Amino acid sequence: MKNKLLIIDGHNLLFQMSFGMPARIVNKDGIAIQRVLGFVGALNKIISMIEPTHIVVLFDSEQHNDRKDIVEEYKANRIDYTDVPEEENPFSQLLYVYKALDFMKIKHTEVIGYETDDVIASYVIRYSRKFSCVISSWDSDYFQLINESVNVLRYRGKKTMLCDVDFIQNKFGIAPEVYEDFKSLTGDKADNIKGADKVGLKTAAKLLNQFGNLENILENAEQIEKPSIRKSIMESKDRLQKNYQIIKLTDRAEIPFMLEELKCNGERLKTNDVLVDIGLK
Repeated sequence: MKNKLLIIDGHNLLFQMSFGMPARIVNKDGIAIQRVLGFVGALNKIISMIEPTHIVVLFDSEQHNDRKDIVEEYKANRIDYTDVPEEENPFSQLLYVYKALDFMKIKHTEVIGYETDDVIASYVIRYSRKFSCVISSWDSDYFQLINESVNVLRYRGKKTMLCDVDFIQNKFGIAPEVYEDFKSLTGDKADNIKGADKVGLKTAAKLLNQFGNLENILENAEQIEKPSIRKSIMESKDRLQKNYQIIKLTDRAEIPFMLEELKCNGERLKTNDVLVDIGLK
């Protein structure tokens, strides 16, 4: 069996489970456990689907984000959960999640100095020639990393999708390797990134299929047929170049674990057994 690396975007999955579970589930001691219950249950299902030989879970830290130095508005729309009540805070049970991962013998860490996106990209870019890689996340930034060896898993129970090269081509009309160009043009509300005015998904795909990439679009903007689109691209040049800088993923980040540390032991632990071990059942 070919080596298969499963990389879990930890905060993304925890956030998803926080709002995909009942408002509050408590154990016999009155401790809220719904988020850790959802996280461990989803993680077990993802592992069963992918059957990885290696696995790592990565979480964002609260450190300064250097992308804000390029675009100040980047992720400025995100909620600060510091003073949010426990029942509304998706990260209130994070320490229990860490304990669960320790018991499951799955390596995990908070990413320091970079975003989780950067570390995941480093793993994929460095090792996808030897490994098949699956990134578990709903963050569309990872679409740019998709190739014949790299897929993105969007976990949603029975509606889970495994996004591959054909998925990107069919959904957006482009190849995955220009997805960062595509997103630079269209923007991303989730990350508070503004694209070019009047440039939607179809227009962005058309421009990329005509010119090849964002750089060529900007260098040959005077050749864009529609006057309003031509004007928008020319007036947005600086913003689009900055968008590309913050969206483009490279292998710039250090990786926290070597591959030999990430080997799966093959043991399948039931969610209930995990909760019992960490004192929540």
